[in-house]
Amino acid sequence: MSTAKTNEILLQADKLTRRFGGLVANRDVSVTIERGMIHVLLGPNGAGKSTCINMLSGDLPPSEGTIRFMGNDITGLTAAQRSKVGIGRSYQRTNIFPQFTVLENVRLAAQSRNQQPWRIFSKAMAQQWALDKARACIAEAGLDKRTDWVAGVLSHGEQRQLEIAMVLATDAQVLLLDEPLAGMGSEESAKMVDLLKRLRATRGILLVEHDMDAVFAVADVITVMVNGEMLECGPPAQIKASVAVQQAYLGTEDSLHV
Repeated sequence: MSTAKTNEILLQADKLTRRFGGLVANRDVSVTIERGMIHVLLGPNGAGKSTCINMLSGDLPPSEGTIRFMGNDITGLTAAQRSKVGIGRSYQRTNIFPQFTVLENVRLAAQSRNQQPWRIFSKAMAQQWALDKARACIAEAGLDKRTDWVAGVLSHGEQRQLEIAMVLATDAQVLLLDEPLAGMGSEESAKMVDLLKRLRATRGILLVEHDMDAVFAVADVITVMVNGEMLECGPPAQIKASVAVQQAYLGTEDSLHV
């Protein structure tokens, strides 16, 4: 049984707008991420999804609008500061240390949340708390059989799992995942879908994804974006049946095959 607190709002963005000179990449975008739910951003290339997730993560400041985490205004916080309060981010391109082992990668992520600069002569691998946390996050991400493998030899799907394990090691309550299934085959995609479902139990997830089967398999709420604006937001059944969404992005309902 899930231990998630239902309807607990973790991250809430209100009327986010981002301008690049005369170009408006996002206009009045509002997103709510709750514990125990997966919120998917959906839309064609150029719809503004990446701009939105970059504003939520702190990689890009909004021109207008507010972002709150657990009720606190974090609009002015940097990406590093947001990571410390509990917001984790993965990127479209895998961001790992390929020459290090799986354990070393995740251990480094754990230590980033509890830096001890005064212990400059201590051995990093002797810090048992970091190793314990790393092993727990590796297991949660489904990589416990790869703990001592060098990250660079992992399959593409396993490297994406490793990246998520590294995010988990920072104690993130909100996971902002940018196309985690990109480039995967059907077997790896199925493993990632199962992982996302498990992670949802105790966290809130915002997912940017183009794999339609995966979207409708995991989403609790879908926000469809077109030309930097929200077209529609609601549960998967509503989005799938929406004529406006079909015309703008999905095609006819029969073409979805979901």
